[in-house]
Amino acid sequence: MILVTGANGNLGSATLAALRARGVAATGGSRTPGEGTRRLDFDDHGSLDLAGASTLVLVSAGYAEDDRVVARHAAVLEAAVRDGVGHVVYTSLTTAGDHLGFAPAHRATERLVRASGLPWTILRNGLYAELFGGLLAWADGAVVSPFGEGALAAVVREDLAEAAATVAADPTGHDGRVHDLVGRPITAGQVADRLGVPHRTIGLGEYRRRLLEETPSLLPFQPPMLASIATGIRHGFLAGTSTDLADLLGRPPRDPLATAVAVAAATRPAVLAQAVGQGHHQ
Repeated sequence: MILVTGANGNLGSATLAALRARGVAATGGSRTPGEGTRRLDFDDHGSLDLAGASTLVLVSAGYAEDDRVVARHAAVLEAAVRDGVGHVVYTSLTTAGDHLGFAPAHRATERLVRASGLPWTILRNGLYAELFGGLLAWADGAVVSPFGEGALAAVVREDLAEAAATVAADPTGHDGRVHDLVGRPITAGQVADRLGVPHRTIGLGEYRRRLLEETPSLLPFQPPMLASIATGIRHGFLAGTSTDLADLLGRPPRDPLATAVAVAAATRPAVLAQAVGQGHHQ
């Protein structure tokens, strides 16, 4: 049986759905389990029962400071060794993202995975097209971003879920391998062009100010994380491509630009939404 952590999250739930669609025996784990899933709370080590799992898909528990994230992953890996899990698939961060503010937790976890003694596969996931579209803002009828003309090799989340399901369903051929799962480079300007509006760039200092002063809902670790994404895209560090995703999927990846456009469009002012709904640049 395959066990997918983070089963109530976007990537975990999509991975579990992809496995079940293949008819593979799979279940999910979450701190708030639903029907057909088990309770797994990374902060409650007593809940980490992985018995019966032949393969563990460890979806990164990245919603915290790095020390807490790594401690969570270490606890799960210790449980995997104790309970006889046969293979660990870890969803990490693209190789090009080494400079990003949240890379250390991923790379530290990769070290733990390798040192566990368990057969392993590391999926170095690119940043989501959904995230790229969601980071675009609107002002005075224009798309606003700190990305300049920089591109992101964005990936549609559903493709990453399918890739994880492919590996987890038959992990032996992927033992000891690192797959760099990035997509086709897209820019904020391209998103704006699809929407028929201008793209306006703001500086990184202004972007950081907005994160710190105008978004009180962000947790302390999030502004530097988001600022690192912005500078990475702006200066071309995240635009590199790879064939690994297409090779795992057995087909071309989904169009990340279309996904980013759809997400950005969902946040536009109503007057623009009405114009687009009447056929503007459709």
